[in-house]
Amino acid sequence: MQKEISHEPDARRYVLRVDGDIASVLDYRVLGDSVAFTRAFTNPPYRGSGLAGELVEFAVDDVEAAGGRHIVPSCWYVGEWFGRHPDRAGLLDPRTV
Repeated sequence: MQKEISHEPDARRYVLRVDGDIASVLDYRVLGDSVAFTRAFTNPPYRGSGLAGELVEFAVDDVEAAGGRHIVPSCWYVGEWFGRHPDRAGLLDPRTV
């Protein structure tokens, strides 16, 4: 199984592909000095294998590396991800905490 994660800024999403097929997607919106992760979705055949968590981690790392923006966890899954990774809470938009 070959995994590939990419950022597709024109579509405002991050995508995780498995063997070339889209397995998981994380949509976002830029809100000034923040990025709102609005929807995480994993296609049914790939659910339960941790792919969404890998994708969220990649996206969080990407926002952190770019610098200057906070994250708004508008999607329940992203909120739960931050709950499991309290060490990353400094990236959250303080207006939403």
